[in-house]
Amino acid sequence: MKHKEVAKRIAAALGPDNLVAAAHCATRLRLVLKDTSKIDQVALDEDDDLKGTFEANGQYQIIVGPGDVNTVYKELVAITGVGEVSKDELKEVANTETNPVMKLIKVLSDIFVPLIPALVAGGLLMALNNVLTGAGLFGPQSVVEMFPGIKGFAEIVNLMASAPFAFLPILIGFSATKRFGGNPYLGAAAGMMLVMPSLVNGYGVAEALATHKMPYWDVFGFKIAQAGYQGQVLPVIGVAYILATLEKFFHKHLKNAVDFTFTPMLSVIITGFVTFAIVGPALRAVSNGMTDGLVWLVNSLGGFGYGIFGAIYSAIVLTGLHQSFPAIETTLLADVAKTGGSFIFPIASAANVAQGAACFAIFLITKNQKQKALASSSAFSAMLGITEPAMFGVNLKLKFPFFIGLAASGVGAAFMGFMGVRSASLGPAGIIGFIAINPKSIPMFMIGLVISIAIAFTATFFYGRKQLEFAADAPVTNTTAQEINETPTPAGVTNEEIYAPVQGQLVKLSDTKDPVFSSGLMGKGTAIEPTVGEIYAPVTGVLTFTNESKHAYGIQTDAGAEVLLHIGIDTVQMNGEGFTTAVKQGQIVKKGELLGTFDIEKIKAAGYATTVMVIITNTLSYAEVEAIDEQTVTVGQKIIALTETTK
Repeated sequence: MKHKEVAKRIAAALGPDNLVAAAHCATRLRLVLKDTSKIDQVALDEDDDLKGTFEANGQYQIIVGPGDVNTVYKELVAITGVGEVSKDELKEVANTETNPVMKLIKVLSDIFVPLIPALVAGGLLMALNNVLTGAGLFGPQSVVEMFPGIKGFAEIVNLMASAPFAFLPILIGFSATKRFGGNPYLGAAAGMMLVMPSLVNGYGVAEALATHKMPYWDVFGFKIAQAGYQGQVLPVIGVAYILATLEKFFHKHLKNAVDFTFTPMLSVIITGFVTFAIVGPALRAVSNGMTDGLVWLVNSLGGFGYGIFGAIYSAIVLTGLHQSFPAIETTLLADVAKTGGSFIFPIASAANVAQGAACFAIFLITKNQKQKALASSSAFSAMLGITEPAMFGVNLKLKFPFFIGLAASGVGAAFMGFMGVRSASLGPAGIIGFIAINPKSIPMFMIGLVISIAIAFTATFFYGRKQLEFAADAPVTNTTAQEINETPTPAGVTNEEIYAPVQGQLVKLSDTKDPVFSSGLMGKGTAIEPTVGEIYAPVTGVLTFTNESKHAYGIQTDAGAEVLLHIGIDTVQMNGEGFTTAVKQGQIVKKGELLGTFDIEKIKAAGYATTVMVIITNTLSYAEVEAIDEQTVTVGQKIIALTETTK
């Protein structure tokens, strides 16, 4: 790679005076831009020296690859004149450059993403309860009515399913207070205050007010309603913000033992009175208004409302606004008797599978091997509900698959709307999403998905064949003939085996939480959830790459394999804290040799995943990169087999 030339092409594609700040990690450039619409995306997509681009957390990220990214970064900084910044400083710049709406979406995302496992677990258990107790799924009687012996089992399942939603304010209080910089345990305590049994249950507040049966506290002549907040979202987020703000204020102004003793008490008591008297009722009205407004819109327009929402859902995903939907959806699901369930889930499912079907059509018709490899994994991911790799990596770059997907999801969602399809719980918004749908509506839900898939795939396949037949679908290079002649031909590769660098549990690379790795942009491979914080060389070869943060290593074997080891996700933000290294770039390491250590608990405490990725960055040099099935592995156990390309 000619690093200076690559940096020049990147700078030109970003646009003049568009780069605000720059940093890098082990594999990618992390940039903050004034206006992403000024980017020449086609130039970056067609650059053979770049492996892909995407946006996340206000940063525009360009995947260069281990080893090369350091030099390209230095050249880019020299060309653009932008000063070097740390990863933390870059995050601050990104937050400053983000508009208020996107900041709000980011806050909601940060609060709800950690809660997703608990909500999905409750949602799937709720779906199981629906299967057991819903009439009309397997006949006129429910499963429990047909087999009375499982009634107790169903009741226990229902109890477990209801728990995350009944105590949702506690979960949100913990997560939101942590996001706002306060003590999350105080946040959980504040959430507990809002769902105390002595209060009028949140689901009965409206009736209690309407019938004048609401009890009140008399505080110096001021009447405060004894209303609970079960199933509420926005009031709890408001409470968490007030609590965290007060806590930080008292920490700043109180010292030592006084701070330790009185800060928690003062923060909680002030927050409690403000919440029950002012903030809680106000935000309850806002939350109910948002939910009632959407429900009214869908109920009023019926299938047409579903269709309109379905036709724009994937476009909403591009903006990140969909991150605010959990706040509405959890409210809908918390009171299914009133709302009938969530209409967002079936619409999202129709949109996701439509984008996946369009992406799969591109996989079948494209002749670009890089595009084909990305489309295959991205299409499968989208069918299961994760559409970002398909949309950003394939559909948006060609444009027509994305817009065909929008139209197809609109038709599929409209059908579901006319059939009255709603979900009774959260779940995977894709082809297996039927487990979250009201039992009687499952057949109509599946037909709606088939409609979305059929239209998206068929239209993309036949229209795309004509479009790509005359398009420059083969890889495009921006290098000159002289540069090609000066570039050495890569060494050949042979069959090879890659061994486990850490001890732990193997997981699929596609299940990791970093889109660069899960989508296959960096290459194929596998991942391990480590149980011991020591990393060893998985092969014998030259250590081609290390970095200051000590969280990534690159090794090239004599047989030709280029292996990237990446410890954790976004652990570059830790700036090497909790990591040690025992090797230096350029030295020869032997299989089983200790490369370094990492503190698993410290990484988790910092809020990062500890997953270790093992990537073959020159995947396209092989006919097959085969990872073994999920299992527990020890250091030195074979995990990947490489088969050479036959000619």
